[in-house]
Amino acid sequence: MASAAQTDRENRKQEPEEVPLLPDLGEAEAVLLELASLFNGFSTSAPSDPRQQGRAGDAHPSNLEAKYRALLEQIPAVVFMAYLDRGISEAYVSPQIEAALGYSREEWLEDPIRWYERIHPDDKQRWSLEAAGMFLSGKPLRSSYRVIARDGRVIWFHCDAQMMRRPDGQPSFIHGVAFDISDLKRTEEALQQERNVVSAILDTVGALVVVLDPDGRIMRFNRACELTTGYSLEEVRGKHIWNFLVPEEVERFRLIFSQLSADLLPEDYQSYWVTRHGVKRLIAWSSTMLPSHDGTPNYIIATGIDITEREQLEKALLNISSREQRRIGQDLHDGLGQHLTGIAFMAKVHESKLTEKRLADAADAAKIVRLVNEAIHKTRELARGLLPVVSDAQGLMSALQLWATEVEDIFGIACRFECGTAVLIYDDAMATHLYHIAQESVNNAIKHGHAHNILISLTAESGRGTLLINDDGAGITENHADGQGMGLHIMNYRAGMIGGTLEVAPDPVQGTTVTCTFPMKPGE
Repeated sequence: MASAAQTDRENRKQEPEEVPLLPDLGEAEAVLLELASLFNGFSTSAPSDPRQQGRAGDAHPSNLEAKYRALLEQIPAVVFMAYLDRGISEAYVSPQIEAALGYSREEWLEDPIRWYERIHPDDKQRWSLEAAGMFLSGKPLRSSYRVIARDGRVIWFHCDAQMMRRPDGQPSFIHGVAFDISDLKRTEEALQQERNVVSAILDTVGALVVVLDPDGRIMRFNRACELTTGYSLEEVRGKHIWNFLVPEEVERFRLIFSQLSADLLPEDYQSYWVTRHGVKRLIAWSSTMLPSHDGTPNYIIATGIDITEREQLEKALLNISSREQRRIGQDLHDGLGQHLTGIAFMAKVHESKLTEKRLADAADAAKIVRLVNEAIHKTRELARGLLPVVSDAQGLMSALQLWATEVEDIFGIACRFECGTAVLIYDDAMATHLYHIAQESVNNAIKHGHAHNILISLTAESGRGTLLINDDGAGITENHADGQGMGLHIMNYRAGMIGGTLEVAPDPVQGTTVTCTFPMKPGE
């Protein structure tokens, strides 16, 4: 008799080239019942002596079959074989059937449809269609389904089976192997439940969550992102995240992303997203990298908060605060200051009259005049603190020059203001923000850097203005350079208010350089 492998190869050549469609359920059940009756119709009194089996004409020699079965019984799976033209005595199932389902080999083989009866009801229809398709087409059956054990346990099996045919095309035998994959299925179910929980959290959390691959392509986009941008996950999946940023921020974001990929995570960063309708939304981001087993970037998870409304409110509050300061400063200068000046003039006149009459009260009148003049001076100081920049195109230059002079007088250090070509600022709010940036920078240089020389420079070129403050102090620390100090945070905020950028960096030689670049309006 030809070997099983040879028979397998010969029968494979006879298999039809095209696989017919799976039968319907009624046809599938009819095919299975016909095969079961065929198998059960043969005599069950075939010889059981291996030597007699070896002389049966087309069985394997007894010693080879014994070795083959011994090998099969070492496999940690249920191996089965059934000759459809010989009956139950020629069927085989490995001993693992008892460990898996609680049935002995004899019990399992005595009923040719027991396997079908023990299939889980939810999988029985699918298995019937797949098995009948194998019998009709001759193609292998590869399927996973549940089987109910004797004690009621549900066991998941992955089955690979093949039906072989005789030269005349009639079914000859079926052989296959079934692996217990219950643990794998339980693990898959646990992972799926965990995925469902994570997905539910991502879709219900208020923060924006974006999962990126190492190239910056969007892999996951939670519900908050969809609501904010107006795009669905299907529309953005696989696209680079910077495709949805304002054009002027693309290069900066790519630089940030390269730092993320190198695991050099910035503390926080902000960017404008452009929605489907062209609206810009300001997002405050925080990111982390998920490395693979070899430490290379696998995924980058970015969480963000839409701070557009908060930013607008902060700007509105700061503008209101600035307006109120200007109003109070103006009232102090034009109202209370002028009123006190009038009182001082009247008191001086009264003092002169008392002095002419040589009255002792003249000394008291002179004291009143001195106190009123001191009150006027303090009022002007308060007014100038609240209104440092005069409402004039040259107001910023004048205010910076005066501030440099006062720093020299008060702190005894060298502080000078340079402005080679006049820089005219017609926007009072912009001029005030620039003045406060310079003021805070100088204060930091004195307080933290212990500087001895400070330079304040104001220039303009090609529609951009630059305010530069350089000192020779001890230099700025990394924490402050990253913008963690409150003063630097406010300076950054003021720069953003006027559409500018702020850079704080150690000077190449000594000290610190603060550079604020801002847009100039036409005519400035």
